[in-house]
Amino acid sequence: MSIALLFALGAFGAIESGIEHAQKLYNSTEFRAAAEELRPLANANPAAGGLLGQSYYMLGEYKKATEAFERAIALDPSRADYYHWLGRAYGRRAETSMPPMSISYANKAKSNFEKAIQLDPRNLEAVSDLLEYYLQAPGFMGGGFDKAERMAKIIAEYDAAEGNFARARIAEERKDYSNAEALLRRAITLAPHQVGRMLDLAKLLAKQGRFEESDSVFAEAQRIEPGAPKILFVQASTYIKCNRRKEEARQLLTRYLASSISPDDPAKSEARKLLKQVSGS
Repeated sequence: MSIALLFALGAFGAIESGIEHAQKLYNSTEFRAAAEELRPLANANPAAGGLLGQSYYMLGEYKKATEAFERAIALDPSRADYYHWLGRAYGRRAETSMPPMSISYANKAKSNFEKAIQLDPRNLEAVSDLLEYYLQAPGFMGGGFDKAERMAKIIAEYDAAEGNFARARIAEERKDYSNAEALLRRAITLAPHQVGRMLDLAKLLAKQGRFEESDSVFAEAQRIEPGAPKILFVQASTYIKCNRRKEEARQLLTRYLASSISPDDPAKSEARKLLKQVSGS
């Protein structure tokens, strides 16, 4: 074996080891440390670039996230998940920018979600994100209930519970709260141990001013997953949105910030924003 080949194999092993270590950091929500580990590797390795983009996204650094995902796609344009995450990052940039850039970023979010689904039609998270885009965007930007309904149908083909949730989201945006509630309760029946749908129901009930019922659903979610960080965050954010129980919301957010969370939970930076909001009110 030549010295050059040995060197190449050694370099490849070092890159793989670096990515593996960064993945462990990411999984333990040490996003800054993961980004530091990945930054030297990202220009030549798409997996490093993709994970770097996710780390920046979780840190709320959306411009850096889009740059990292675009590099990863340039190195490997076959990965649907890179396009999906790129769409999410552009969506966040759209939310935090002023026109005309917000419109440009929103259009990029849409096109990347569509590309992700084109590459992997079973990427239900991308389908769900595109459904949300269709629900939130005005018609001149490609939004519309008819398009959202097509996405809901795709989701239902693969996951009945999530399909009911998707249809509930459409009903909610149509302000058909009775139907939305029925669909969410059906989703809970189909997936009784998934607290996510319970949290969606609790939020919907609170939105209608049905606070006692909402609190009861939150309590049931806590019974199923005691102390789950996501429940703490959603319950606190629901209280804040409804302008009630502010002291309890502060306590829930404080507990959330002290919890060990996963990358699937809301970023702690989002919890800090809410805590600052409720503390300043």
